[in-house]
Amino acid sequence: MKSLKRVAIIPARGGSKRIPRKNIRDFCGKPMIGWSIEAARASGCFDRIIVSTDDREIAELAKRFGADVPFLRPPELSDDYAGTIPVIRHAVEWLHQHGEPVDYACCIYATAPFISPEDLERAWEEIDRERASYAFSVTSYGFPIQRAIRITESGRVAMFHPEYFNTRSQDLEEAWHDAGQFYWGTAQAWLEECPIFSEGAVPVRLPRHRVQDIDTPEDWTRAEWMFRAMKSARVTE
Repeated sequence: MKSLKRVAIIPARGGSKRIPRKNIRDFCGKPMIGWSIEAARASGCFDRIIVSTDDREIAELAKRFGADVPFLRPPELSDDYAGTIPVIRHAVEWLHQHGEPVDYACCIYATAPFISPEDLERAWEEIDRERASYAFSVTSYGFPIQRAIRITESGRVAMFHPEYFNTRSQDLEEAWHDAGQFYWGTAQAWLEECPIFSEGAVPVRLPRHRVQDIDTPEDWTRAEWMFRAMKSARVTE
């Protein structure tokens, strides 16, 4: 029996409604998933890098970038409602059942071109040192969430928390959100489907300029602008 202390699992299903074939579409000169695979490889954190997909084209592309695709994900975990935790649980269970028990698994999103090997390594050090169930990337909101507003059905404006209208921004608690890049977790946490956003998790803080969800064509355009600017800044430093 071969033991895998640390494995990377990259979920990449074939269906994407808002941005068709998002996981393998060209992003700044490389298929989107290629950035995630290369960051995982460069980190030196993993005994094995696996792509969990239901799509044979994605599988072949992932292999060309150096990832393994030992199985095709079942249909019940490949629709629009498939959650991250069940998908990672399936991969961890598959490895255990095929003689490769895992100690830690890191879910890396296929659409995370801003991910860095250094952040993956830093997150591993955090979960190991803190003996936490999870460690995942977070970033801060750029505006106090306590002063958020909504547009009403009548087209007017209302505050979610009007009690904070006169509170100074610097007196409000800073808020953070999931950066949507990676989630380190113990095998036990994934198998038991423990909640990620909980006291069992430690945050790995990222600057806002390296975080961008890519769910719409507008997101994609913004992400490419940010990515090119970031790469250019590194070259000129």
